[in-house]
Amino acid sequence: MQLQRDQPRFGVADVVREHGAAFLAAHGRWLTHAQVKALADIERCRTAALGGHVEVFACGHEVIAYNSCRNRSCPKCLRHKAREWVEKKERDLLPVPYFHVVFTLPHELTQVPVLARAALYEALFRASAATLREVGRRRLGGELGFLSVLHTWGQTLTHHPHVHCVVAGGALSEDRRSFHVSKARFLLPVSVLSLVFKAKMLDELRRLPLPGVEPAELALLIDDAARKKWVVYAKPPFGGPAQVLRYLARYTHKIAISDRRIVDVNEETVFFTYKDYRHGNEAKVMRLHGNEWLRRFTTHVLPRGFVRLRGFGFLANAKKAEKLEGIRALLGAPAPAKPLVEHERPACTCPVCGCGALVERRALGPITRDTS
Repeated sequence: MQLQRDQPRFGVADVVREHGAAFLAAHGRWLTHAQVKALADIERCRTAALGGHVEVFACGHEVIAYNSCRNRSCPKCLRHKAREWVEKKERDLLPVPYFHVVFTLPHELTQVPVLARAALYEALFRASAATLREVGRRRLGGELGFLSVLHTWGQTLTHHPHVHCVVAGGALSEDRRSFHVSKARFLLPVSVLSLVFKAKMLDELRRLPLPGVEPAELALLIDDAARKKWVVYAKPPFGGPAQVLRYLARYTHKIAISDRRIVDVNEETVFFTYKDYRHGNEAKVMRLHGNEWLRRFTTHVLPRGFVRLRGFGFLANAKKAEKLEGIRALLGAPAPAKPLVEHERPACTCPVCGCGALVERRALGPITRDTS
């Protein structure tokens, strides 16, 4: 009988099992319900604690598959969710260039207390989206369509909120009678995006109360941020729809750290890899005490119900299907005829020989630890 295992030797769950109890004892009173739940779910994910099933194949091979926790902060649950989401989005692709634009907050604004972060993220979404819509309307004469995903982390798990935007290279006119396709290598000037984004984000903060931040303190933060040069980063455009989907599968359901980056876990410390962007993306290993590692990790657990992946313009949910149908008609383009992402093997065949058919599936109930 084979037990399914992930490839990495260590993972986030190992950190939680080794250091979670001490971390909760020291910091639990300051954690949100979502953060505590994320740690509990990650520890139990794909273990006997959640139950599962046994798959028996005609070739005689048996596989135990334990249930997933389905927590969006769990690295083991993201791959399946990302694949399903991308498959749903395939029909939204258009035969136009696609661009990647990143909106990042200056360091001064990342220092707000935990209670204020959800409001800060909402302001970041609004300001970045309004920037693309305004500059797109001015430069391309219509409505852009783009997807925005919030990332809150840096390579070393520090608080570094930024929004990745995947932008379709074209604008739909207000009367929906024309669609202007952008140049293949250029969408919008980043210098203009930077200035507009800075103004809109600071305006958002001036009129938006941040929980836990006194008005005088907020005014100082805004003044400090206003003196800095803000930079909006535009990465090279994608090569085509297939590249866009591969990017989406990698970024849309990404969390602060993957299991593969964790090198070692012991009773004192956690070792993990990171890229040093200041030294040519050199791969390095960082060592943190277990409590500090978990403190940084839980910083990136979003509040319950917070939507970190959003569509805007003609890719917003409202009237999206109608607008995309109209754009394809203007471009003379049909809807995608087949999926552009690879699918896993059918669940009804043996994972070892690939031929044995699934003949039986037995449920396994959850196994709880005896604490008596």
